[in-house]
Amino acid sequence: MDDSKLLVPGTLYLVATPIGNLEDITLRALRVLRDCDLVAAEDTRYTGQLLRHFQIQKPMISYFRFNEAKRSEEIIDRLGRGEKIALVTDSGSPGISDPGERVVQSALAAGFSVESVPGPCALVAGLTASGLATDRFVFLGFLPHKSGQRRKMLSQFLPIEASLVLYESPFRVEKLLEELVDLAPNRSVVLARELTKRFEEYLRGTPAELKLQFSQRKPKGEFVVIIGPEDSRRSQAASI
Repeated sequence: MDDSKLLVPGTLYLVATPIGNLEDITLRALRVLRDCDLVAAEDTRYTGQLLRHFQIQKPMISYFRFNEAKRSEEIIDRLGRGEKIALVTDSGSPGISDPGERVVQSALAAGFSVESVPGPCALVAGLTASGLATDRFVFLGFLPHKSGQRRKMLSQFLPIEASLVLYESPFRVEKLLEELVDLAPNRSVVLARELTKRFEEYLRGTPAELKLQFSQRKPKGEFVVIIGPEDSRRSQAASI
């Protein structure tokens, strides 16, 4: 066997997993999941289904927002014993609007190696197919739930000459569009819904145009929202 393919003892592997379509998992991700000693999962039930689909059996521990500090200590202890640990979230890349950042920081601070096993990521998938500027972008993750805090953050970042990418739930996407009607009425906005899944869809328009669409149907699924820079509508019109 090629030694470069062997997992290194005492290493934390950040394994990206499919955001919908199971065919998006990488060969390297499967190898790491098969060869690791332990899988640290955001939700062991969800990850258990993924592992069973690929006929992988591994011991698992859960780590999530409210136990990440305690689990970090356990993971560090197990790395110290030479274990090879794969860290996964429910979908996508660990640490991107999901738990993982604290575990990574703790592992690095303790002197252990951390390796990324890249793969599916909703923000990249949504941005690259949006048709909006990709040369410069700012990722905002999930905006605050409170309207005042959300408007404050949007007002802070909208003046930047770059595409803004954020995640939003179907329960708040209409409220977000209402705020964008006030704050950025002429911007091009793309709503990428249910990425890589059966009902994947891209909705494009101004905030008001998109808001009108939801007056005729209820928003469903998780959204990646891409807000183009100030001149995005002018640039798109010129290219037609």
